[in-house]
Amino acid sequence: MYGMVFCIVADSAVKDVSSLPDCDIAVFGFKGLGEVDYETELRGITDKFEDATRLSKTFRCGVLCGCRTKSRGILRKSVSVADRGKLLGISDMNHVIDGEDYKSGAGLGVYSVGGYKVGLCIENDLMFPDGLKALSLCGCNVIVVFLEELKTPVPPLLIRAYSYLYGVPIIMCAGNMAYFSETSGEIASSSQPFSLFEVTPQNRYHIITTRTKGSYFDVNEDY
Repeated sequence: MYGMVFCIVADSAVKDVSSLPDCDIAVFGFKGLGEVDYETELRGITDKFEDATRLSKTFRCGVLCGCRTKSRGILRKSVSVADRGKLLGISDMNHVIDGEDYKSGAGLGVYSVGGYKVGLCIENDLMFPDGLKALSLCGCNVIVVFLEELKTPVPPLLIRAYSYLYGVPIIMCAGNMAYFSETSGEIASSSQPFSLFEVTPQNRYHIITTRTKGSYFDVNEDY
């Protein structure tokens, strides 16, 4: 399988971008759309999701945008996903920690973008490895992580460990920083306005067996 090229536009708004490098998927951080109110979007007062969708059509690529969504006063941290002129969906952060002013979402964000299966990890969800493992088990070719900013050195360590343990490359957008972790454990970072990473999807599987005591079904033979 050929590699796919990600362009990380970490610190710019979608409406301010007039050109993109040649890429399969463009990733915008939380400044990409800012705060999006569903009511004003539905009434046509704002068209932020449409801006991202138009950009994906213009440059014939997938466009992933971090944002804060608002619905009747309820705030969520979210990511919108568009591909070649179509809005595929919006996924929300699943974990709210210590009384943060956000509402948790539900379910995993898995999308087919440009023929690739892309998994989403939003802010706090990075701290919960079961979600990353589930995205890997779902067969995602790559996982994209969205952070508003890099507050500690822990997130780069986590994506490096996850990509190594779960066998899936991970892209991370954190404020004005972009990171790419390969399944080998190698990691690259960039603070350029446009950061390009080429991801080669891999499907390497290992056979792992385990032994445990107990009676299962009608199996009576000891091994």
